[in-house]
Amino acid sequence: MITIRNVSKAFGRVQAVQDVSLEIARGEFFSLLGASGSGKTTLLRMIAGFEGVSAGQIFIDGQEMQDTPPHRRPINMVFQSYAIFPHLNVRDNIAYGLRRLGMPRAEQDRQVEEMLELIALPGYGARKASQLSGGQMQRVALARALILKPKVLLLDEPLGALDKQLREQMQLELRGLQRRLGITFVLVTHDQEEAFTLSDRVAVMAQGAVVQVDSPAGLYDRPRNRQVAAFVGNMNFFEARMAGDGRTGMAEIAGLGMQAVNSGSARRSEGERVVAAIRPEGLGIVIAPDGQAPAVAGRIVARQYLGGRQILHVAIEGRDAPVAVAAPARPGEDDWAGAEGQAVWLTWRPQAISILDAE
Repeated sequence: MITIRNVSKAFGRVQAVQDVSLEIARGEFFSLLGASGSGKTTLLRMIAGFEGVSAGQIFIDGQEMQDTPPHRRPINMVFQSYAIFPHLNVRDNIAYGLRRLGMPRAEQDRQVEEMLELIALPGYGARKASQLSGGQMQRVALARALILKPKVLLLDEPLGALDKQLREQMQLELRGLQRRLGITFVLVTHDQEEAFTLSDRVAVMAQGAVVQVDSPAGLYDRPRNRQVAAFVGNMNFFEARMAGDGRTGMAEIAGLGMQAVNSGSARRSEGERVVAAIRPEGLGIVIAPDGQAPAVAGRIVARQYLGGRQILHVAIEGRDAPVAVAAPARPGEDDWAGAEGQAVWLTWRPQAISILDAE
């Protein structure tokens, strides 16, 4: 549905987007994920036509968009600020685009009622914008964009103004809506959890470039480099050197010693300096090792209680920073309460250690 071919955007001497190429499938929920200043919003605005491209081409449904103004593109857009017209009621907000097309009032009313059912707000047509909650206003903004039946819906951090509980509810509703309609959705967000919940695929952006495109599981389990690994979820990084011929899956890891590792598809040479990466949930913590799994001795130096789980920070010899370990926190059987200073052992599975290029 969308082809982005070698697209760049410069604002004076600032290169906001650098040589980005992407293919977004018809009916896909695709997210642009990155920190502030990564170029994701600029790229979305170029798809919408609000920003011109400095170089490259953008195609929507096979049509090159260079000379097509925003209102002629087969897209619509939903913003974080909702952009609901305060002087109009819900029905007139949703029907705004239809009125501009000159559609007969009876057909407008029919389509608006269908949209109100779709966004789970039947009977709200006469309400004013000031009588709506944040979640309801966002649904109205979605309905106003979708009623024109765009081929692509662009979403610029549309849930960013909502509180956490409502945002999570709206994420599920938005994903369900996209599945029912089959429209291509492109979301911009800095929230990794939101991108993973909603998306079929995610493009991680940094410094104006796309650094990896993958499914949520692919990004989390198989980050291409340290930059992606650090941005997506939490990660422990260890200095390491490859051992053997680089194909044996062994590395000397600071603090962990000689270990079997997942070296991925990259060919490694003996003695090559690399980074070993382990997710907190890839580590275990025990009072005494069982001899079945690799283990190193350590001491708990801090604990973060997060409700159903906790993060234990464990100091080990040969590593300056503590290692973060995810552990369950079950009501009534929290073994680590007040455990700062307690001696423990870290354990892990060899498959949990990924090898990334050193930077």
